[in-house]
Amino acid sequence: MKLKDETLGMWLGVLGVAIFAVTLPMTRLATGTTEAPQLSPWFVTVGRAALAGVLSLVFLLVTRPPLPQRHQWKPLGMAVLGNCLGFPLLLGYALRTVTASHAAVITALLPLATAAVAAWVLHQRARLGFWVCAVLGSLLVVVFSVLRASQHGHGFSFEWADLMLVGAVVCASVGYVFGAQVTPSLGAERVICWVCVMALPFSLPATLALWPQQPVAASAWIGFTYVGMFSMWMGFFAWYRGLAIGGALRVSQTQLLQPFLSILAAVPLLGEALDLVTLAFAGAVVATVVVGKKLSQPRAIARPVTAEGTA
Repeated sequence: MKLKDETLGMWLGVLGVAIFAVTLPMTRLATGTTEAPQLSPWFVTVGRAALAGVLSLVFLLVTRPPLPQRHQWKPLGMAVLGNCLGFPLLLGYALRTVTASHAAVITALLPLATAAVAAWVLHQRARLGFWVCAVLGSLLVVVFSVLRASQHGHGFSFEWADLMLVGAVVCASVGYVFGAQVTPSLGAERVICWVCVMALPFSLPATLALWPQQPVAASAWIGFTYVGMFSMWMGFFAWYRGLAIGGALRVSQTQLLQPFLSILAAVPLLGEALDLVTLAFAGAVVATVVVGKKLSQPRAIARPVTAEGTA
C-alpha cells in the first residue's frame, strides 16, 4: 500500500468520524429537550431514514449495481432494524433528557460492543482479556451514569435515558455486524444505500404521517437535515472509502476520537460547558476500547478487522 493512499484513507476516516461525532448534538437540536420539545424522536428516526433513502435510491439508479442476492437480504434487514430504527429512535428519546456530552461517554462503548456482537454472531473467539476490558468499560459507564443521576437528585440509580443509550449502542452494534457480513460482496457504499432503500416503504409514508403540525425552530430542522444527509448517508461514504483505501486496521483507530469530538461539538452547537468529569470518564472508556480491540482476536489468528462507525 502506498504512503499516499494510507494518508488519504486516514483523512477520509477522520472525516467520517467527525461527521458521526456531530450526530449527538445535532440529534438533540432536532428533538429539543423535555422542557422545550421540537421534532418528535419518531419523526426524526423515520425522517432521517427517508431522506437518506431518497438519496440512496438516486445513487443506486445512477450506478446501477446488481440486486442483492436472496441470502443477503436478511443481514441487510437486520441492519435496517439496528441502524435505521433502533439506534436513532432510542438516541432521540435519550437526548431529550441528557446532554450530548453525557451521551458521548456511554456511546463510546460502541466499538467494544460491536466487537462483542461480532464474537457472538460471527462465532469469533476472543481472548479473556477482551472480555475483561468489555466488563471494565461497562462498569465505568455504570459508575458514570449513577454518579450523574445522584448529582441530578435522582439518587444512586440509573436514569431511563442511560438505559436507552445502552439500548442504542446494542442496536447500532447489531446493525454494523450484520452489515459487515455483506460488505465484501456488495461493496461498502452500496450496503448503506441498500439499507436505506429497504427502509423507504416504511420510512417515507411514516415521515409524511408524522410531519409536525406545530411550529418548529429552524435549528431543529438544521439538526434533522444533518442527521439525515450526513449521519445516515454521506458519513458512511467517507468512512467506508477511508477503510478501503487506508486499511481497516489502521483507519479504524480514528474512531477513538469520536466521543471527544462529540463533547467538543456540543459546546458551540448547544452551549454545553466542558466538564472535566465527563472528559475523564470518556478517556477511561476509550482506554478500555483501545486495549479491548487489540485483544478482540485470538493470538493465532490474524484476520482483517472490519471497523464500525456511529450513525
